[in-house]
Amino acid sequence: MGGVNRALAALTLAAYATLVVGVAEAHNPIAAVLLGALYTLAATAGFSWVARRHRRGISIAYVAAQLHLGFIVFITSGATVGSVLLLLILVSQSVLLLPLRWALAVVALVPFVHVGMAWGDGLREGLGTLAAAAFAAVLTHLIVREQKAREQLRVYSLQVERLAAAQERNRVARDIHDGLGHSLTVVQMQVKAARAVLHKDPARADAVLAKAQQQAEEALAEVRRSVGSLREQRPAVPLPEALRALAEEASAAGVPTSLDISGSARPLVAEAEESLYRAAQEGLTNVRKHAQATHASLILDYTSGAEVRLEVRDDGVGNAAVGSGFGLLGVRERAAQAGGKMSIESALGKGSTLSVAVPG
Repeated sequence: MGGVNRALAALTLAAYATLVVGVAEAHNPIAAVLLGALYTLAATAGFSWVARRHRRGISIAYVAAQLHLGFIVFITSGATVGSVLLLLILVSQSVLLLPLRWALAVVALVPFVHVGMAWGDGLREGLGTLAAAAFAAVLTHLIVREQKAREQLRVYSLQVERLAAAQERNRVARDIHDGLGHSLTVVQMQVKAARAVLHKDPARADAVLAKAQQQAEEALAEVRRSVGSLREQRPAVPLPEALRALAEEASAAGVPTSLDISGSARPLVAEAEESLYRAAQEGLTNVRKHAQATHASLILDYTSGAEVRLEVRDDGVGNAAVGSGFGLLGVRERAAQAGGKMSIESALGKGSTLSVAVPG
């Protein structure tokens, strides 16, 4: 409200200057000027002090005192335009300090300053003052509402900005985990496999290390894409083909993995395909890291007309407490963003099944 208060202070000084110019023909111009100066001081410094206190009692006392003093200034100055302007400024101040219904009471009281004039003149002047006071009150109220709405909009804008930043951080974290984390896991498994056969079968170890090098180069390219655009995306290949590459990659890393596709493949929206691909990627990463499985399978099911389902199954040790890791949280978030859902079933000694279904 600082801008409104400063504007009212400037208008008060202008109204006082109008009062000083118009009191030349008053019965006691000096008294009118002095009383007007007192009113102006209270309407500027005094009002600023009252507005900072935000206390109802002080505000009521201020408005009552100023209304009384304004009537005296009006009478002393000989009903000049400046004295009426000072009262109209009080109306605007009352809108800022008091509940609206109380400010309207001040609007209703201001025209009574003309009591004592001839009946016709008093009625005419009173109606004109009432209209001016009502206009000042409505205008001030609208300005206050507009400023409050603008401030609320600013707050909402900051909240949206913070939410967008949090969502972007989560997205980047998911992309790093799903992309780079997956690639490094594969490299780790391949290096481990190469070390296991290094002395017995150097040629096989060299082949495995070559694959690890290729995977590391792909991971580096992926990091460069993410740094460059902050929006790493899966290569634009059909989902079945991309899943087949994941299965081959997992098999080469030491866990034989098959891909089964049911129904006729059909295109999905990019967000849905990304969700299924990342689910397969995360599921196979977890199989290699935790499951101790001898076999894994990817199942892509197009048989339902309403959704497409992906399952990642393994015959590993299972874990009844599975599902709390960051990677699976990312899978769940991606599925939800695509309008789908994720579920996971796991039991000790019986393996695990990760399922993601998205509209399609």
